Order: sequence, then structure tokens, then C-alpha cells
Amino acid sequence: MENFIAYNPTSLHFGKQVLNDLGKTISKYGDRVLLVYGKNSIKQNGLYNVVKNELDKVGAKVFEYSGIKSNPIIEDVDKASALGRKNRVNVVLAVGGGSVIDSAKMISVSIPYNDTAWDYFTREAPSPKSAIPLIAVLTLAATGSEMNPFAVISNHQAQRKGSYGHDLMFPKHSFLDPTFTMSVPYNYTAYGIADLIAHCLEAYFGKGEATLADRFVFAIIKEAIENGQDLLKDLTNYELRARIMFASTMALNGLTMQGRASGEWGVHNIGHILSLLYDVPHGASLTIVYPAWLRLQKDRIADRISYLGQNIFNTSNVDLTIERLESFFRLMDCPIRLHEAVPNADKDEIIRVMAYNNVATNVHKLDADDYRRVVDLMTEAGVESLSGQL
Repeated sequence: MENFIAYNPTSLHFGKQVLNDLGKTISKYGDRVLLVYGKNSIKQNGLYNVVKNELDKVGAKVFEYSGIKSNPIIEDVDKASALGRKNRVNVVLAVGGGSVIDSAKMISVSIPYNDTAWDYFTREAPSPKSAIPLIAVLTLAATGSEMNPFAVISNHQAQRKGSYGHDLMFPKHSFLDPTFTMSVPYNYTAYGIADLIAHCLEAYFGKGEATLADRFVFAIIKEAIENGQDLLKDLTNYELRARIMFASTMALNGLTMQGRASGEWGVHNIGHILSLLYDVPHGASLTIVYPAWLRLQKDRIADRISYLGQNIFNTSNVDLTIERLESFFRLMDCPIRLHEAVPNADKDEIIRVMAYNNVATNVHKLDADDYRRVVDLMTEAGVESLSGQL
């Protein structure tokens, strides 16, 4: 086990009607609020009115920035930062899924910086010394952004999708009422389940032996598989929504990394290229890449894959473990081959942009031959006969 420091300053408010404390909580940090959200979903499900009522209760002055995309872009971060700077906001309130919260994290450190947030990704900006306090209201169980200090943003002009993290980017408080995830459609519910499983696997295949962290990984993945299948048959079931929501938070709040030197993150980095080039939803990119990556690595890390199979799928067979993970993704109607999400994908372009972005992994390194092989594996015919068999 590696040395580690466990640190997570986010206060998590979980359950029905926790938003009743939102206004009071925000008022501890300020009264000029930049409200950041996506498109119309929070207005359609009633959450927007709940949030505005809470802000009105404490007399907050509210400035809104809407339209954050599901694959967030740097232009929105910079525009929202300029709005917040102009109006001297002292609180950033993110209402949405991981894309909105990631954007709000970068907004919170960019307002004091007074320049493009992309400078943080290129390391041209100095490490932030201050940030506008961030409060998050989560509407999608997936990324775990509500309880960690990381953000992923696309810059299409630069042909890059970058990640950045800093302790100042932890939300001060995150409010999770599963009620407001019930309107999430089937496909994005499934993508969220896939995303949380991928977060666990990126920790599991990281560097360092951490047996208790492994058990946390197995428990969270089992929770996702068992409850995810039932949830997709009953999308308005509060208890199932709550279980998946909590699992997604625990998958990426540091718990599964304690005792490890690093995570893996190679699959996420490859998936980011698909989102950058073709706007593939993040979770869908992971269900395409993970089976291919495992097949690429199976002779290199056979013992690790086998141990995963023993604890999740009751098999020590490496190939069968990969097939059963793939079958679960298929069971959720997620794409498992590139053509299912991008019918006219250009393999050479994907490989070129992977190389341009220097797509790397923390532990299991990839070379130019691996780039081509993993893209080939994303397009090869898979095992269909196991669909539904876990």
C-alpha cells in the first residue's frame, strides 16, 4: 500500500428535500450568485423554480449563464467567467450534471484570474491562489464531479480535450436529491452507470496494491450492476435512483484511490478523443473503449483482469470477464463498437488526434502501434451471444 493523504472538504447533502437548505447555505458565502446550468431540463422538471425560490428567500442577486453543453467547451467557461467578473459575483451555483459542474469549477478559478481558462490546461496560468466559492446541485448520476476537484473541458479550436484539478475546485457543498434525476432519459441514465463503473476500473487498474480499495471498487461496481438493471426498467423509482446516485459519487471522491499511487485513466483519455471529434456522449465513449482497451491489455495484465472477474462475474477467465463486462454494457443498450455511435468514423483521424493529444495512460503505457490496435479493436465484431448473461 502506498502512502496517501485523504482529503475531501465537500459537504454532501443527500436525500429528499435537501434543497430546502440551499438558500441558507449559499448565504454563508455571499449574495451575488452566478447561476450556471444547461439548457431547458431544469426548467422542465421544476428544479429551476425550486432553486430560484431558495435564492429569493435569502435576497440573493442572481446572474444566469445557461446553455452549457453535455461535452462542455472552453468558450462557455470564458463567457460565464466574464459575466461573473463584470457583476462581482461572490458565489458560483452549478445546477446540472457533470458538464455543468466541471464548467463551474473552471469558472470559479477563472473569475479571479481574468483571462482564458484554457491557460490552466496548458499550464500557462499560475496555480490559482483564490476561487469564487462553488455550490453544486446535481441532476445526473455519472461523473462524480460533485465531490472532487477535477474538470474536463474541450477546446475544439486547439483540437484538445483537457483535464485540470486543484483543491480550490472542490465544491463547498453539493446537494443531491435523487428526485431530480428521475427525468433523465434511459440512454443518459445508462451512460451514467457506465461512467461510474469506468471510474472504478480506472482506479482498480492504477498503480499500487490496495486491497481495501479493491473491495470498495468491487462493491460499487456490484451496486451499479445490480441496481442499474432494475433502474432501467423503472426510471422513476426513487430508491433505485438514490442507490445509483450515491454509487456514482463514491466512485470518484477519492475512496477508491486511497492506498494507490495513481489511477490509470487511459480509457477516459481515449474516450475524450471520440467526444472531441464526434461529440459522442462521455459514458457512451467509455462503453466503446473499455472492452477494446481490456483486450489490448489482456496478456499484459491478465492476473488483474482475472481477479476482477472472480469478484464481479464469478469467473477467473480473462476473456469471459471482458465479454461479461461488454455484455452488461450491451444489456443497457450502450454502444460497444465505434460504428454504433459514429457510423462514418475515420479511424486514421482518430489515431492522428490521439497522437496529437499525446494520449497517454498513467500506468499501462501506449505506443503508436497500441493506438492503431485499440482503434481496430473498437471496430471489430464482438461477442453478441452473451448479451443479457451476467
